Amino acid sequence: MMFRHSSSRTRQVKAAAALGCVFMATACFPAVPVDPEGTLDTVRSGTLRAGVSPASDFVEIRDGVPQGAEPALIEDFAQHAGAEIQWTIGGEEQLVKQLEAGQLDLVAGGITSKTPWSEKAGVTRPYTTAIDAKGKERKIVLLVPPGENAFLSELEYFLDQTQEMP
Repeated sequence: MMFRHSSSRTRQVKAAAALGCVFMATACFPAVPVDPEGTLDTVRSGTLRAGVSPASDFVEIRDGVPQGAEPALIEDFAQHAGAEIQWTIGGEEQLVKQLEAGQLDLVAGGITSKTPWSEKAGVTRPYTTAIDAKGKERKIVLLVPPGENAFLSELEYFLDQTQEMP
């Protein structure tokens, strides 16, 4: 007895079934990355809630207004996203708590890649470096709400386009 390979019609049915499975699988799963709390959508809707902590070389507060390299960077990102900035000034601990609670979208303040907040917040890739008082190079990052990966991806894309990492 001789066995024949599947006929052309059988192959077409199998291919159609496989293609149907692919379409169903993509319909069941959202696009990656996602923001469970919708941070990127909120920012694109018009408001970026940014927290800054005073840090020499990065953030200064003059007459209650954030100044310096990181506030300028945040202003550029807000413009890129089509948002106005709502500033919050405070210490890192207070700002990270607000980030965790969904009250802020972004925190800056000369934060290094070795931040102790990485278990409580999302951390961008280093976007620049700085030399500390001991002459040691440190990599600088920004913090975002934990799990808000679409927002993190958009911010990192912006940083990649505008910053030169040495």
